[in-house]
Amino acid sequence: MNPIYTVLTVITIILVASVSGCSKKEELSVDDGSEESKVELALNEQYDRVRNGARLVLKYDPDTNAFKGTVENTTDETLKQVRVEVHLSNGKELGPTTPGDLAPGTKKEILLPATGTDFNAWTAHPEVGEGEHSGEGEDSEHGGEGKSEHGHKEEGGEHDREGDHEHK
Repeated sequence: MNPIYTVLTVITIILVASVSGCSKKEELSVDDGSEESKVELALNEQYDRVRNGARLVLKYDPDTNAFKGTVENTTDETLKQVRVEVHLSNGKELGPTTPGDLAPGTKKEILLPATGTDFNAWTAHPEVGEGEHSGEGEDSEHGGEGKSEHGHKEEGGEHDREGDHEHK
């Protein structure tokens, strides 16, 4: 076989495998722990993924202009400082909700009112732990150990802003 054809065949196989692998990752219900899914959802779609042991099921309700759902602990240990954020296609961030511990197998109701209607897509994610990531001593991709995604230390209501509401 001609070496050029061999190289082209290998490149083609790698490209097909890469494209196939990417499309399958979007269908999985378990996140890899990264900041959030890079796939934006349409307003009529539901978010249902597990991240760091927290399963977030969330959907936009156009009648109330709010995101409603639950966050559930899927592990056998208490998840510390669980909170939820929604990122809108217009660049606005809703939340995070007030952090709270979540016992094994328990669910918490989530309600994040939208601050406007000038968005057509969204994504969300639960956060676990004191910093952006749940691992103790793990550096955040946004500014180091114990820091939020915004580059400052998270404490209590530090993220409080319009749209930070939840129902218990």
